[in-house]
Amino acid sequence: MLNRASFIELSARKRAQLLLDDGTFREILGPFDDIESPWLEPQGITPQSDDGMVVAKGSIDGKPSVVVAIEGSFQGGSMGEVSGAKMACAIELAAEDNRQGKETQVVLSLETGGVRLQEANLGLAAIADIHAAIVDARRYVPVIGIITGIVGCFGGMSIAAGLCSKLIVTREARLGLNGPQVIEQEAGIDEYDSRNRPFIWSMTGGEVRAATGFADKFVNDSQAEVQAAVKTLINEGVPALNRSDRYDEYLHTFAQYDGQQIDAETAQQLFK
Repeated sequence: MLNRASFIELSARKRAQLLLDDGTFREILGPFDDIESPWLEPQGITPQSDDGMVVAKGSIDGKPSVVVAIEGSFQGGSMGEVSGAKMACAIELAAEDNRQGKETQVVLSLETGGVRLQEANLGLAAIADIHAAIVDARRYVPVIGIITGIVGCFGGMSIAAGLCSKLIVTREARLGLNGPQVIEQEAGIDEYDSRNRPFIWSMTGGEVRAATGFADKFVNDSQAEVQAAVKTLINEGVPALNRSDRYDEYLHTFAQYDGQQIDAETAQQLFK
């Protein structure tokens, strides 16, 4: 019977340790290297010595791997210059290893609200680098994304999730380009009530994202189930067609919609 110990409750560092084979975890640019954002302290924000980004090397199922995990409890998992560079460079180096014949798997734990507003364009540039790195690396190995909770995955990093070869989600996960509060602020409460949690999860929750084909594995909040899903998707190899390559199909689907306010049932009918 699978162990139901919570994956969501783990810190980013514990997630990376769990995903890598026992005894193989080796952190790169960890907290004792003091690589932190120079932009937070002048704004009265206490920086974190790893800038909320954990990069670890080791193996998964015996295969050389890099795991990059975002710490959702630090600044809502937001992406700044340093944290974004750590993720982008880790993926870029994995792609280069693959080009040199050293097959290296890539797994991303995505708990992020998107760009860190305090770092603005620096964060956006880093996210663009992450997008480019994922597209490069996924030519060689499947880039596996994991969204479990409690932050979800929003903003520019939701595009990173969409670029992943395969995506793992839980019922507690959320995935969307804009967060509920942003939509409500810009379009009004009649369009999107950020306090209506059942509605939010019915539109952007992990279960509906899996049901409509925007995620590949729907798992319980279980350390063992997440581990097993990662190994399964790695062993499936590079998909014949990435989700982001199906843009013509998605554009055709959107063209069939009449533009009225959408609900969960309509969304599922459109994309099922």
